[in-house]
Amino acid sequence: MLVSAMGGAHDATMSIGALVRELLGDDLPFAVEAYDGSRAGPRDAPARLVVRSPRTVRRLVAAPGELGLARAYVAGELDFEGDIFQALEVRHRQADLRLSPAAWGEAARLAGTAGLKPLPPPPEEVRLHGRRHSAARDAAAVRHHYDVSNRFYEIVLGPSMTYSCALWERPDVGLEAAQAAKYELVCRKLRLEAGQRLLDVGCGWGGMVLHAARHHGIRAVGVTLSRTQAEHAAKRIAEAGLTDRVEVRLQDYRDVDDGPFDAISSIGMFEHVGLAQLHTYFARLARLLRPGGRLLNHQIGRPAWRRSRLRAGRPRFARRGFVDRYVFPDGELHEVGDIVAAMQRERFEVRHLESLREHYALTLRAWVHNLEAGWDEAVQEAGEGRARVWRLYLAGSAVSFEDGQIQVHQVLAVKPDGPRSGFELRPEY
Repeated sequence: MLVSAMGGAHDATMSIGALVRELLGDDLPFAVEAYDGSRAGPRDAPARLVVRSPRTVRRLVAAPGELGLARAYVAGELDFEGDIFQALEVRHRQADLRLSPAAWGEAARLAGTAGLKPLPPPPEEVRLHGRRHSAARDAAAVRHHYDVSNRFYEIVLGPSMTYSCALWERPDVGLEAAQAAKYELVCRKLRLEAGQRLLDVGCGWGGMVLHAARHHGIRAVGVTLSRTQAEHAAKRIAEAGLTDRVEVRLQDYRDVDDGPFDAISSIGMFEHVGLAQLHTYFARLARLLRPGGRLLNHQIGRPAWRRSRLRAGRPRFARRGFVDRYVFPDGELHEVGDIVAAMQRERFEVRHLESLREHYALTLRAWVHNLEAGWDEAVQEAGEGRARVWRLYLAGSAVSFEDGQIQVHQVLAVKPDGPRSGFELRPEY
């Protein structure tokens, strides 16, 4: 016998708590509380899943799985209270959320008379138009993700405003030290020297170009498609007294034409480059780099066993997924072997490859801590829906790196100068 939405006992109806048990099993690692008064899971759990509205069930009926849950959370119809990482243990429980036909009927009943009619998605959801990975559509994707609020990003990322994997000597060194260590690692791999010219593709708020200019005496150009990033980076450069040596442009990498550069870095931008654009991307960077110059490509990717099947030359990613609809529209993650092959097809010689997967998990957990600590101001800056998107995205990404579902690599390559690579026999980084 199950508890009905009215709190009485009926044989033919199902409560929200019972529906959750049907979906996820009885031994839940978190508590569930629902608007109908029903519960599931241990009452003293460190995390609670709170179903606040019948609209949550409507979301799941219309879009079973990740997208329906995400829409309900972003809209505030579903909440994670307490330790969100504990709540995300749900990822190990029937990720496709399959129900028996009878249970689906009960879910529709719980959703109300309009249960089968889809609700409009939250306004934070985006669908882009135009040719995928055209310059105009890429710019729109970048504006959606980055042109939110510089203060919002500072709350999440910390003073360095660095939105990429840090390098942690130990888990307790702190985020700022770990980000500085990452930039220094990139500079060492590129073997930057005073007077050299660096191009940083997807420069964000200017962290890499500032570090390289301050600590290695280089001249630098950074390019980004985000106006808010470019404006903030220009302010930081002026405050550092480096306007004579560092320039940040609002520019597509495909439009950069003032090479050659002695070195090129691309840190956390590559996820915006589609599979169909790999040739364009690496060919352009090869043309901009002098012979003997080095390229450091730092990118998130998927392990080979999670390789998406191809259709019409494009990966069949989950376009209905949370990340594509709310976070990185048109984002694509490539297997590192494909990246190495694409680099070498453009005559780059790959010299070093390093995985930083565990480092990104630590970085993401630090960002989640920052966001939760500054939650009220983050909501004021970007709105509650956007703050919810980021909390779910950052925490979910952290556990995906910890589980090995996604990876991050730095791939170092050289543009050969005849047979000479310029590399030491045993370089140390």
